[in-house]
Amino acid sequence: MAQLDCEEENDCCLSSSTFTNLHSYFENGHLVNNLKAQTPTPETREELSEELTTLDNYSAQVVEGLDESNDSLRQPEDGRSHAMDISSAISSVALNGTWALGKMLNLFSVPGLEDDSSLSSSDDQDKTEEGEGEPVEKEELSVTFQSKYIHIFPLYQDYCLAQLIAPQYLQGLRSHLSSLCLSEATSPPSHPHEETPSSSPPTHPIRVTPCTLWQDLDEVKASGLLNSLTTREIRHQESMFELIGSEASYLRSLGVAVGHFHASTPLKRTLSKMEHHILFSNVRRVMAASEKFLMDLEMRLGESVLITQVGDIVLQHCPEFHKLYVPYVTNMMYQEALVNQLLQQNRDFLYSLKKLEGDPVCQRRDLKSFLVLPFQRITRFKLLLENILKLTEPDSDSISNLEKAIEAIHEIVAECDQGVRKMKQIEELVSLEMHLDFDKVKSVPLVVSGRFLMHQGSMKQLMVEGTYSSRPSFIGVYLHLFNDLLIISLKKDQRFIVEDHAEFPTHVRIENLKTEVLSLPPESFLLHLSQSQTGHPTAMILVTHTRSDKETWTKLLSGQQ
Repeated sequence: MAQLDCEEENDCCLSSSTFTNLHSYFENGHLVNNLKAQTPTPETREELSEELTTLDNYSAQVVEGLDESNDSLRQPEDGRSHAMDISSAISSVALNGTWALGKMLNLFSVPGLEDDSSLSSSDDQDKTEEGEGEPVEKEELSVTFQSKYIHIFPLYQDYCLAQLIAPQYLQGLRSHLSSLCLSEATSPPSHPHEETPSSSPPTHPIRVTPCTLWQDLDEVKASGLLNSLTTREIRHQESMFELIGSEASYLRSLGVAVGHFHASTPLKRTLSKMEHHILFSNVRRVMAASEKFLMDLEMRLGESVLITQVGDIVLQHCPEFHKLYVPYVTNMMYQEALVNQLLQQNRDFLYSLKKLEGDPVCQRRDLKSFLVLPFQRITRFKLLLENILKLTEPDSDSISNLEKAIEAIHEIVAECDQGVRKMKQIEELVSLEMHLDFDKVKSVPLVVSGRFLMHQGSMKQLMVEGTYSSRPSFIGVYLHLFNDLLIISLKKDQRFIVEDHAEFPTHVRIENLKTEVLSLPPESFLLHLSQSQTGHPTAMILVTHTRSDKETWTKLLSGQQ
C-alpha cells in the first residue's frame, strides 16, 4: 500500500487577517468555529502498540463488518457458482505471523477445502510433522486416458517460449520452427538445439524443441489430402491441430506439477495442510479437466484426419473451465507470496523443493513455472480460437460454435481478472484495518463486501485556535476515500489515528473557495461532512500538495469518477 508521509506541522502560517476574512466570506461564525480542531500532542497521547492485543477481538470486528454488510463475502456479488478463496486474502498477513490461518477457517469458507479429502480440520493440520506420512487421497480425479500426442510435444513452458520473445524476432522464429519441424518430422527426438537470431538476439538463448505439425502425421500423409487441399485449408487444419498439440503439451506439464510436486510426500512433510492447499490449489482438478478436454479433441481427430471443427468441443468444456480456472487464477497472487515466504523461512521446504526441481522430469524448470501454467493456458485459449476463426470459411457451419466459444473463454478470462482485482481490494482493506486506530471516534468495520479503496493521500488542514487575532497554521492529515466511506486521520509512524469518518457520498460535499480573497493557498478547498462522528456537521479547509492533487481530490470527492 503506497503511503505518503504527512507533515506533523507546517511552519508556514497565514496572516492574522485570514481568520477575519473567513468570517466575512462565510458570513457564519458558527461554521468557521467548526474549522477549529484540537491538535494532539505527545503529552496527551500514549505511544501506540504495533501489535494487536488479541486475535479474537480483531476477528470479532471482521465478523461484525460482514454481518452489517448486505452481501456476504462468502458469495460473489454476481451470484455465480464459484466461490473465491477469501481466506487467501489474509494470507499475506498470515505469512508475517500476525494472523492464524486456523482462525480464518472459522470466518470464511474456502473453496476446495470442503471437497479436498487430503485436508482435515485445523486442529490436526500439523500431524504430518515428525515424519508422519500423508493419508492416501480418497478421490481419484484423473481419467483413464492415454494421449497419443503427449510424449511428442515438449513441456508447455518450452512450447510457449516463442510467445515470450520480442515481436521483431517472432516471425523469423516461427519460419525457422516450421522448417525445422518439416525436416525432422521422421527423425527421432533429439536434444534441444540452441538457436539465436542473427540480428538483435534476445538476452537468453532460444531452446528449439522438435515439433509435430498436422501435415507431419502419418495418417495425414497416407490419406493423400495434402495433394488436394489448398494452402489456406492446410493452414486451417494446422490451426485446429495446434489446439490439440498445445493441450497435449500443457497436460504433460500439468502431469509434472501434480505427479512430481503435488504428490511428493517429502515436500508435504515440510508444509501444513493449509499451506499445501494454498500452494497447489485445485491443480489436480485442472489436470483432470485437461485430460477430458484432450481426450475429446483426439477423438475428433480419430474420427477423421480432416478435422471438421473444434469450437463445439471447447464450448462443451467451458462450464468446467469456468468452475476451475477462476478460483485458481484468483488465488495465484497468494500462491506466489507463499512460495516466496517458504523459500525464505522454511529450510526443509527449500531443500526438498530444490531436490525435486533437479529431477530430469522438470527439464530445469522450477516450481513457479508449473504453478503459473493454468493462467497461461486460459489466456492463450482465445488467441488459438481466434486464429482458427480467421482461417475458417465465412459460410462454414462451425463459425457459430467458434464465436460462442471465443466469447465464453473471454468471459472466463474477464472473471479471472475481476476475481484477482477483488482479492487485491480485500487484501488492501485487511492490511489497512490493522493500521487504523479508532481511539477518538466510534470504530467502523473496514472489511465489508463491495467496499474498495478509491484514493488515499496526505494533505494539510487549516487550524485556528483562540480568537480572531490568532494566527492560523496547518497540520498534516491523511484521507482514505472508499467507494462508500471517507476516513480522516492523523498519521503517526505507520499507523493512522482516526479523527473523523463519514458515509460517502451521502454526507460528504466539497466547496471551492475564493482563495485569493481569503489569502489561502490556491490548492485549498472546503470539505463539508453533514454527519460525522463529532456529533454535529463539520467543515474543514484542506490544502493539497499540488494543483493536480486538488483536481484529483475534488473530482473524486464530488462523486465524479
